[in-house]
Amino acid sequence: MNWIIYTLGGAASGILSGMGIGGGVLLIPALVLLGGVAQHSAQGINLLYFLPTALSALWIHHKGGQLEKKVLPLLILGGVLGAAAGGWIANLLEGSLLRKIFSVFVAVMGILEIRKGIQKKNE
Repeated sequence: MNWIIYTLGGAASGILSGMGIGGGVLLIPALVLLGGVAQHSAQGINLLYFLPTALSALWIHHKGGQLEKKVLPLLILGGVLGAAAGGWIANLLEGSLLRKIFSVFVAVMGILEIRKGIQKKNE
């Protein structure tokens, strides 16, 4: 049964990742809530899962001419430094607190997206 959850969760998360939305928003809760994986482990799995899915999506976006290469070096530098800091901080936190922080982040992002959609509809 778990293999079905993992396969479907991976596929759905991959679709979101390929669209640039961030599949971890789906993958992490699926691993924790449906797969019984600890929060720290789920976030680590998500990071490893991200590498091949991001590379395949990057190739497709590159073929479609959708990359602005001028901004990449600074974004990559900031991303690597931020990821190292975030990983260090995450390891200092208890799983329950990390889960709450992640939940608040996802909720805030969802609210902002809904708000943006409503504003566009009213324009």
